[in-house]
Amino acid sequence: MIKMLWTRIALLRGPGERDRGDSPVPTAIIIAGLAAAAGAVVLAASGLVDSFMGSIGSAP
Repeated sequence: MIKMLWTRIALLRGPGERDRGDSPVPTAIIIAGLAAAAGAVVLAASGLVDSFMGSIGSAP
């Protein structure tokens, strides 16, 4: 399994695959930013729902 991984990495670093555009680092940073933004949206929505549920009150 490890040998397959190293072989695949070696193939990706070869001259034929080297000029494929942007490096994966900016893509990883963008994905991490999107995940953080999604977490912020979930946190905000959770706060709104919690305050809404608290404002309803209890049933008589």
